[in-house]
Amino acid sequence: MKKLVKIVFFSMLAMLIASCSEKKKHDDIIAPKAEKPKPQAPVRMQEYSQTTDIKWLNKDYQVEVKRQPDDSLRMVKDETGQKYVDNRITVRIIRADGSVFFNKSFTKAAFDKLLNDDYRKTGILEGLVYDKMEGNHLFFAASVGHPQTDEYIPMVVTVSNLGDVGIKLDNLLDTTGEEREGDTADDEDE
Repeated sequence: MKKLVKIVFFSMLAMLIASCSEKKKHDDIIAPKAEKPKPQAPVRMQEYSQTTDIKWLNKDYQVEVKRQPDDSLRMVKDETGQKYVDNRITVRIIRADGSVFFNKSFTKAAFDKLLNDDYRKTGILEGLVYDKMEGNHLFFAASVGHPQTDEYIPMVVTVSNLGDVGIKLDNLLDTTGEEREGDTADDEDE
Protein backbone atom coordinates (compact mmCIF):
# COMPACT_ATOMS: atom_id res chain seq x y z
CA MET A 1 0.00 0.00 0.00
CA LYS A 2 2.90 2.34 0.73
CA LYS A 3 4.00 1.81 -2.82
CA LEU A 4 0.56 2.82 -4.13
CA VAL A 5 0.54 5.95 -1.93
CA LYS A 6 4.01 6.90 -3.20
CA ILE A 7 2.90 6.44 -6.81
CA VAL A 8 -0.23 8.55 -6.27
CA PHE A 9 1.77 11.17 -4.35
CA PHE A 10 4.44 11.47 -7.05
CA SER A 11 1.81 11.47 -9.81
CA MET A 12 -0.02 14.34 -8.11
CA LEU A 13 3.25 16.16 -7.50
CA ALA A 14 4.17 15.79 -11.19
CA MET A 15 0.75 17.09 -12.23
CA LEU A 16 1.06 20.00 -9.79
CA ILE A 17 4.49 20.93 -11.12
CA ALA A 18 3.31 20.61 -14.71
CA SER A 19 0.27 22.80 -14.08
CA CYS A 20 2.28 25.48 -12.31
CA SER A 21 4.92 25.74 -14.98
CA GLU A 22 4.65 28.90 -17.09
CA LYS A 23 3.09 28.41 -20.48
CA LYS A 24 4.92 29.83 -23.43
CA LYS A 25 3.22 33.05 -24.54
CA HIS A 26 2.94 34.06 -28.18
CA ASP A 27 2.98 37.60 -29.50
CA ASP A 28 0.84 36.54 -32.43
CA ILE A 29 -2.62 38.04 -32.45
CA ILE A 30 -5.08 35.96 -34.34
CA ALA A 31 -8.02 37.99 -35.60
CA PRO A 32 -10.47 37.30 -38.36
CA LYS A 33 -9.56 38.97 -41.63
CA ALA A 34 -11.78 41.98 -42.28
CA GLU A 35 -13.76 41.55 -45.45
CA LYS A 36 -14.26 44.40 -47.86
CA PRO A 37 -17.89 45.45 -48.01
CA LYS A 38 -19.48 44.12 -51.15
CA PRO A 39 -20.80 46.83 -53.44
CA GLN A 40 -24.55 47.03 -53.62
CA ALA A 41 -26.74 48.10 -56.51
CA PRO A 42 -25.85 51.59 -57.80
CA VAL A 43 -26.84 54.30 -55.30
CA ARG A 44 -29.17 57.03 -56.53
CA MET A 45 -29.76 60.39 -54.87
CA GLN A 46 -33.34 61.37 -54.20
CA GLU A 47 -35.12 63.48 -56.77
CA TYR A 48 -35.36 67.11 -55.72
CA SER A 49 -37.53 70.00 -56.82
CA GLN A 50 -37.45 73.68 -55.81
CA THR A 51 -39.89 76.31 -57.04
CA THR A 52 -39.43 79.97 -56.09
CA ASP A 53 -41.55 82.95 -57.10
CA ILE A 54 -39.49 86.10 -57.65
CA LYS A 55 -39.88 89.66 -58.87
CA TRP A 56 -36.93 90.28 -61.20
CA LEU A 57 -36.42 93.53 -63.09
CA ASN A 58 -39.98 94.57 -62.15
CA LYS A 59 -41.53 91.41 -63.63
CA ASP A 60 -42.87 88.25 -62.00
CA TYR A 61 -41.07 84.97 -62.66
CA GLN A 62 -41.03 81.48 -61.27
CA VAL A 63 -37.67 79.73 -60.89
CA GLU A 64 -37.91 75.96 -61.04
CA VAL A 65 -34.99 73.62 -60.29
CA LYS A 66 -35.30 69.83 -60.59
CA ARG A 67 -32.64 67.21 -59.82
CA GLN A 68 -32.99 63.67 -61.14
CA PRO A 69 -30.60 60.72 -61.19
CA ASP A 70 -29.75 59.99 -64.83
CA ASP A 71 -28.79 56.46 -65.86
CA SER A 72 -27.55 57.73 -69.23
CA LEU A 73 -24.63 59.50 -67.50
CA ARG A 74 -21.39 57.72 -66.61
CA MET A 75 -21.56 56.22 -63.11
CA VAL A 76 -18.79 56.86 -60.60
CA LYS A 77 -17.21 54.45 -58.10
CA ASP A 78 -15.85 55.08 -54.63
CA GLU A 79 -12.79 53.36 -53.12
CA THR A 80 -14.86 50.27 -52.16
CA GLY A 81 -16.16 49.84 -55.71
CA GLN A 82 -19.66 51.09 -54.86
CA LYS A 83 -21.29 52.67 -57.91
CA TYR A 84 -23.26 55.94 -57.86
CA VAL A 85 -25.64 57.31 -60.47
CA ASP A 86 -24.84 60.90 -61.49
CA ASN A 87 -27.53 63.57 -61.66
CA ARG A 88 -29.02 65.89 -64.24
CA ILE A 89 -30.38 69.20 -62.94
CA THR A 90 -32.79 71.28 -65.01
CA VAL A 91 -33.33 75.01 -64.41
CA ARG A 92 -36.40 76.70 -65.88
CA ILE A 93 -37.30 80.37 -65.50
CA ILE A 94 -40.95 80.91 -66.34
CA ARG A 95 -42.61 84.26 -67.05
CA ALA A 96 -45.90 85.27 -65.40
CA ASP A 97 -47.79 84.42 -68.62
CA GLY A 98 -46.47 80.82 -68.45
CA SER A 99 -43.96 81.15 -71.28
CA VAL A 100 -40.48 79.80 -70.62
CA PHE A 101 -37.69 82.39 -70.60
CA PHE A 102 -34.87 79.95 -69.76
CA ASN A 103 -34.63 76.16 -69.84
CA LYS A 104 -31.30 74.34 -69.43
CA SER A 105 -30.17 70.96 -68.13
CA PHE A 106 -26.86 70.79 -66.30
CA THR A 107 -24.65 67.75 -65.79
CA LYS A 108 -21.20 67.47 -64.22
CA ALA A 109 -19.74 68.11 -67.69
CA ALA A 110 -20.91 71.75 -67.52
CA PHE A 111 -18.52 72.27 -64.58
CA ASP A 112 -15.61 70.25 -66.00
CA LYS A 113 -13.15 73.17 -66.34
CA LEU A 114 -13.45 73.89 -62.61
CA LEU A 115 -12.92 70.31 -61.43
CA ASN A 116 -9.70 68.49 -60.68
CA ASP A 117 -9.10 64.94 -61.99
CA ASP A 118 -10.35 63.36 -58.76
CA TYR A 119 -13.75 65.11 -58.92
CA ARG A 120 -14.01 64.47 -62.66
CA LYS A 121 -13.56 60.76 -62.01
CA THR A 122 -15.31 60.19 -58.65
CA GLY A 123 -17.62 63.19 -58.17
CA ILE A 124 -21.28 63.66 -59.03
CA LEU A 125 -23.39 66.77 -59.57
CA GLU A 126 -25.05 66.89 -56.17
CA GLY A 127 -26.99 70.11 -56.20
CA LEU A 128 -27.97 73.34 -57.85
CA VAL A 129 -30.39 75.67 -56.03
CA TYR A 130 -31.67 79.19 -56.54
CA ASP A 131 -29.87 81.60 -54.21
CA LYS A 132 -30.54 85.27 -54.99
CA MET A 133 -30.80 87.98 -57.61
CA GLU A 134 -28.54 90.98 -58.09
CA GLY A 135 -29.25 93.46 -60.85
CA ASN A 136 -29.82 91.64 -64.10
CA HIS A 137 -28.46 88.28 -62.84
CA LEU A 138 -29.97 85.35 -60.97
CA PHE A 139 -27.53 83.41 -58.79
CA PHE A 140 -27.59 79.68 -58.13
CA ALA A 141 -25.40 77.67 -55.74
CA ALA A 142 -24.05 74.45 -57.26
CA SER A 143 -21.84 71.64 -56.04
CA VAL A 144 -19.99 68.63 -57.40
CA GLY A 145 -19.04 66.26 -54.61
CA HIS A 146 -17.90 62.84 -53.61
CA PRO A 147 -21.06 60.79 -52.99
CA GLN A 148 -22.16 60.29 -49.38
CA THR A 149 -19.40 62.51 -47.97
CA ASP A 150 -19.07 66.17 -46.98
CA GLU A 151 -16.40 66.73 -49.65
CA TYR A 152 -17.51 68.96 -52.51
CA ILE A 153 -16.50 71.84 -54.74
CA PRO A 154 -18.87 74.83 -54.36
CA MET A 155 -19.67 76.84 -57.47
CA VAL A 156 -21.89 79.73 -58.52
CA VAL A 157 -24.05 79.63 -61.64
CA THR A 158 -25.46 82.92 -62.95
CA VAL A 159 -28.19 83.53 -65.51
CA SER A 160 -28.48 87.01 -67.02
CA ASN A 161 -31.66 88.70 -68.23
CA LEU A 162 -30.46 87.84 -71.76
CA GLY A 163 -30.23 84.13 -70.90
CA ASP A 164 -26.42 84.02 -70.73
CA VAL A 165 -24.96 81.49 -68.29
CA GLY A 166 -21.80 81.94 -66.23
CA ILE A 167 -20.14 79.38 -63.98
CA LYS A 168 -17.36 80.06 -61.48
CA LEU A 169 -15.94 78.72 -58.24
CA ASP A 170 -17.66 80.02 -55.13
CA ASN A 171 -14.95 82.16 -53.54
CA LEU A 172 -17.01 83.08 -50.48
CA LEU A 173 -14.40 81.53 -48.20
CA ASP A 174 -11.60 83.39 -49.97
CA THR A 175 -10.18 85.91 -47.49
CA THR A 176 -8.88 88.23 -50.21
CA GLY A 177 -12.28 88.56 -51.86
CA GLU A 178 -10.65 88.41 -55.27
CA GLU A 179 -11.33 85.82 -57.92
CA ARG A 180 -8.36 83.83 -59.03
CA GLU A 181 -7.58 83.68 -62.70
CA GLY A 182 -8.99 80.57 -64.31
CA ASP A 183 -11.86 80.25 -61.81
CA THR A 184 -14.58 80.47 -64.42
CA ALA A 185 -15.99 78.06 -66.94
CA ASP A 186 -17.65 78.95 -70.18
CA ASP A 187 -21.18 77.81 -70.82
CA GLU A 188 -20.89 74.53 -72.70
CA ASP A 189 -23.35 71.84 -73.54
CA GLU A 190 -22.94 68.54 -71.79
